[in-house]
Amino acid sequence: FFFFLGGRGGDGCPVITFPDYPAFSEIPEKEFQNVLTYLTSIPSLPDAGIGFILVIDRRQDKWTSVKASILRIAASFPGNLQLVLVLRPTGFFHRALSDIAFKFNKDEFKMKVPIIMLGSVSELQGYIDKTQLTEELGGTLDYCHNRWLSHRTAIESFAQMVKQTAQILQSFGTELAETELPNDVQSTSTLLAAHTEKKDKMKEDIRLAVEQGDDILGSITKPVTENPEYKLNQDQLDNQTTVKRLLAQLQETETAFDRFWTKHQQKLEQCLHLRHFELNFREVKAALDIVSERLSAFTDVGNSCSHVEHILKDLSNFEEKSRETIAKARMLASEGDHFIQSNHYAVDSVLPKCSELHHLCDAFTTETEQKRNLLNKSLELHGLLEKSMKWCDEGIYLLASQSVDKCQSQDGAESALQEIEKFLDTGAGNKIKELNKIYREYAHILNEDLKEHVQKVFQKQESMEEMFQKRQVSLKKLAAKQTRPVQPVAPRPEAFLKSPCTSPASPDLMVCHSQVGKVFLPCLEQGKQPDGSNRNSFPLGLRVELVQQRHVINELIETERAYVEELLCVLEGYAAEMDNPLMAHLIPSELQNKKDILFGNMEEIYHFHNRIFLRELENYVEYPELVGRCFLDQMEDFQIYEKYCQNKPRSESLWRQFSDSIFFQECQRKLDHKLSLDSYLLKPVQRITKYQLLLKEMLKYSKNCEGAEDLQEALTSILGILKAVNDSMHQIAITGYDGNLNELGKLLMQGSFSVWTDHKKGHSKVKDLARFKPMQRHLFLHEKAVLFCKKREENGEGYEKAPSYSYKHSLNMAAVGITENVKGDAKKFEIWYNAREEVYIIQAPTPEVKATWVNEIRKVLTSQLQACR
Repeated sequence: FFFFLGGRGGDGCPVITFPDYPAFSEIPEKEFQNVLTYLTSIPSLPDAGIGFILVIDRRQDKWTSVKASILRIAASFPGNLQLVLVLRPTGFFHRALSDIAFKFNKDEFKMKVPIIMLGSVSELQGYIDKTQLTEELGGTLDYCHNRWLSHRTAIESFAQMVKQTAQILQSFGTELAETELPNDVQSTSTLLAAHTEKKDKMKEDIRLAVEQGDDILGSITKPVTENPEYKLNQDQLDNQTTVKRLLAQLQETETAFDRFWTKHQQKLEQCLHLRHFELNFREVKAALDIVSERLSAFTDVGNSCSHVEHILKDLSNFEEKSRETIAKARMLASEGDHFIQSNHYAVDSVLPKCSELHHLCDAFTTETEQKRNLLNKSLELHGLLEKSMKWCDEGIYLLASQSVDKCQSQDGAESALQEIEKFLDTGAGNKIKELNKIYREYAHILNEDLKEHVQKVFQKQESMEEMFQKRQVSLKKLAAKQTRPVQPVAPRPEAFLKSPCTSPASPDLMVCHSQVGKVFLPCLEQGKQPDGSNRNSFPLGLRVELVQQRHVINELIETERAYVEELLCVLEGYAAEMDNPLMAHLIPSELQNKKDILFGNMEEIYHFHNRIFLRELENYVEYPELVGRCFLDQMEDFQIYEKYCQNKPRSESLWRQFSDSIFFQECQRKLDHKLSLDSYLLKPVQRITKYQLLLKEMLKYSKNCEGAEDLQEALTSILGILKAVNDSMHQIAITGYDGNLNELGKLLMQGSFSVWTDHKKGHSKVKDLARFKPMQRHLFLHEKAVLFCKKREENGEGYEKAPSYSYKHSLNMAAVGITENVKGDAKKFEIWYNAREEVYIIQAPTPEVKATWVNEIRKVLTSQLQACR
């Protein structure tokens, strides 16, 4: 009932046709209004602004219907009207009626534009060119209503799709813009994948929309494609323009989204890179901290050339193992620098981390080089010290090897003097010349131990040079020309060796007592005295004692070296491997971070023996009389064995749990040990026991000699340490005590006794007559309390066979009194409590044990009394 054909009037007015439609009056008003509004909105705004031309075809209608149609159109038309052309009815009656009625009813139409009644299509063509009219109206305009509907439906659908696509893209862009960036790699990867998937779906929808628009455009231009001479009407041209505009709009929307997506994707990828960077930074930083911590442990400057070379080798191996970590750190820092250069959005977060990585790597390199330089300087110093020591030893050997009888002649004295002078000339490149210069040059590596070692070497050098000076003076006197011939006679050995503990008879011709062994031992081994006579005439006591002393000292030093090597082997082959990341997968989780429990203070013991004690023993190898003093000087350091033994039960317990682990088996395999770790963990306990045996042996061959008192004192001190170690082992075995044993003060004594009780409460005295046999109790005497325990022997092997002590009760020493003698038994004494409210009769195994305990208790009570005063 209403066509927009696409035709135009002479001045470009859109032409709308109302065809002959019998049911025109029956069209519902709402639908009529909708269609009228829709069709008048199709032309462009400039065209619609000119005004529409309406062609109302009512040739087959009645005038009444014509009138009604015109009135309905006039009342409802929403646009501007330029002209209304009415093809009036062709019937004679209705034609005449329309002419008359139109003149009388013209004002009823209320149209402000001219309404022209036309009698034929030829008259119509006088207003509208026939090329702008359809065939039904006598024109040539190509118009197919179904095609027009198809195009319009497609265009409207496409326009809606373009609008929805733009809205969806805008909504998606808003969602992306408002998305909070995750804080971990996994979430960022997931978010990037989800957004990329949505973006791909959006792009696919856009692609389908573009295809749809291209199809519509192809359908509109199909007539031109099929016939190049075909001219599109204005309606078709407008449709073509509309579709192109929609396609351009879609392309602009897509381009804007692509630009936004590129920035968003870049930010997400930068976020992902940042999270990877942060994760790698935490891992690398942790590895660098471990490397730095281990590097800081290289504080030892060594105690000999071989030791320094060993540390240098360890440092090189450590540097090689750390190279991968440093390379990763530098690579990560380079990656962070690239982020900064590429304007990463989180530069403020990346920059400090890169700076820290560069700093840590440079610090590691610098510190490694500094430690290497220190060790090289230490190697240089120890080389100088060892050269000096070797020079001193050679000098002492030279003095000891000069035969006394040959020096009695002038020629012999001159020859010996030449040997000495020749040897002293070699000191220029071997001895320490200025001690202060050494201190200045090596100040940065001279710790207390090394400084003390330098002093001892220098003192030894000075002593040796002093011995040479005295020898020179004596030889020069002998080399002086004599007024009368003198028959040189070798002095009898007894003249020099009346006692191995006294100084030589001729100090200017003989070396100090510590060198006697060097003078005589080579001769003893060949069965001769220094003068060439048979060894059987050599004093037997001296011969035996010198040999035995030398044997004990050699055994002490050799076993000490082996002990140090075994400790080092355990620390490097087991303890260090527990920190090795490459071995971490073999260590049971329950065993991790338990190194201090398993090995206790073994590392402290190793450093004491390696850095101090072994070196001291080696310095005194030629001075048997000083061995006891060597032990006494280091006696305080031997207290570390008590700590080791206190930890031993925990260590044994941990070993029993994990002795079958692959980690220990692999360590044992690498070390090629036939014995397992527990055998080596016993070495410190065995070693402290060995010292007292060696000291007893040394003392046996040093009676009435110089240094014997020091040996006896050292033996007593070592036995005291053994007792403390033994007491500690017993104390650790106490079970059932509700409290901290360390709060009771130092453990003074412990031992097993027979105990009777005799208690009274209030005014009534109750004797324990039911117990004819005494209780067997193990007593632990502390500074603040005495503990009564019951000894229980355990079944099993090794540590499991050790006894344990069940705690029964204890007495506060502040309320304890003692009765030293009990009638009828010299082995008994009493301990009473709270003014004899509780009395314990103690029977010791021997009177001597009783006396020891009574004296120790008396000391405790006396010290308490003095403290109160």
